[in-house]
Amino acid sequence: MPRKLRATILLVWGALLVALGVLHLAVTPIISRLLHGSMSAEAADWLAAPMLLNHVFVGILLLPLGALVAFAAPHAADGARWAVVVVRVTAAAVATLPVVLFVLMGARYFEAVPFVVATAIVCIASVVMLAAAFWPAPHAGR
Repeated sequence: MPRKLRATILLVWGALLVALGVLHLAVTPIISRLLHGSMSAEAADWLAAPMLLNHVFVGILLLPLGALVAFAAPHAADGARWAVVVVRVTAAAVATLPVVLFVLMGARYFEAVPFVVATAIVCIASVVMLAAAFWPAPHAGR
């Protein structure tokens, strides 16, 4: 894979991970409304705090993760060891997410448009990031 293509792919997918973090944070109020509209007030109050904390936590973590991939992209394409490690570890972690989503969440959640959009981004990012991250790079040794 040419250096420029590899760097561009990693940069774009880093940006998309940031976008996924923003999407996570943007749909957080919707989750709260869904909870309060689909169950008793007592149950919704009990479930809302941990669900919202989890959603915000993941959204916040995706922001620096994506930024780190974008920052490391040109260096990984040049073969800098630290950057290759960053993009490979991130790609491997992101690649586990679609499997976990399908196994744990089940098909019923795929009726929500934001969930489908987020899942599609993660699936595409997984394949492309794995290819770009694990493609043999020059050995800069930095």
